[in-house]
Amino acid sequence: MPGTLVISLDFELFWGVRDKRTIEGYGANIRGTHQAIPAMLAVFEEYGLRATWATVGFLFYATKTELLAHLPAEKPQYADANLSPYPALQGIGDDESVDPYHFGRALLEQIRQSPGQEIGTHTFCHYYALERGQTPETFRQDLQAAIEAGRAIGIEIKSLVFPRNQYNAAYLDICRELGLTTYRGNEQHWIYKERSEEQQALWKRGARLLDAYVNLSGHHTFSLESVAGEQAPFNIPASRFLRPWSRRLQAGEELRLRRIEQAMTHAAKTGEVFHLWWHPENFGANLPQNIAILTRLAKHFAHLRTTYQMESATMATLADRLLRQRQAGNKAVSSASSL
Repeated sequence: MPGTLVISLDFELFWGVRDKRTIEGYGANIRGTHQAIPAMLAVFEEYGLRATWATVGFLFYATKTELLAHLPAEKPQYADANLSPYPALQGIGDDESVDPYHFGRALLEQIRQSPGQEIGTHTFCHYYALERGQTPETFRQDLQAAIEAGRAIGIEIKSLVFPRNQYNAAYLDICRELGLTTYRGNEQHWIYKERSEEQQALWKRGARLLDAYVNLSGHHTFSLESVAGEQAPFNIPASRFLRPWSRRLQAGEELRLRRIEQAMTHAAKTGEVFHLWWHPENFGANLPQNIAILTRLAKHFAHLRTTYQMESATMATLADRLLRQRQAGNKAVSSASSL
């Protein structure tokens, strides 16, 4: 089996950072996302790259009126009230033309119309599944609202990315009941273990930053066989976060990109999966430099495709492959038992 490159993007605009940043301080990145997404889609199309766009459910609605009409009955009551976006809804603009920070339906339509792109969910409200105060029922209602937002415009959501990578194993049954077939788990190393905001530590963030440049934790590639025995939704774990270009850290750029390219090559040679992810908003500033980085990685993928027949796939495509393999196996067992 050839190696596979999976790309997933956490599409959230200001909803993903509103509890940590201000529009005054980060607004340029959000505004720049409206140019960054078309630029990324152009690279994806040129090199035949497929991607899963895990989209905050709020962004499915074109107007404030539509959004307010489709909120879940029960909302998360976080111990830290600042984590909830719902109090902020009254202060947003009416639509994308006046408020590009909180609306992105036009961008979603561009993604939808681009070849090889999957639209998944990043929950409805950028839900934090490990924070104190939230419950299984509020998670269920949030996820249901996200799925219904997709169905309203003809999108059947199959893939989930937990916001802030707050993977919660206790919620997989809910994902299964609602028809999801895959989710993005975290890298299998202690520095990437899922944590609430209270459990984050500066030294752990520093270790993850260093790991982006120096191989501290491995390539984080994996074989499909390693997850084939699981029950859906299947875990398609992350391999590497594509950090945005930084003037402050540009001296280490070659190390960082070689780290990614080496892992991609390892996956191609061994027939494993390499899962690269980032936020479109990360490209909202320094767009030329970030697109140059993406193009370099896309060219490397093209080389691996020619040399090792590496493939590009969405999260849902891999889940479908696993489900078909399971069905074929069940049929084989059934046929053998009838002999």
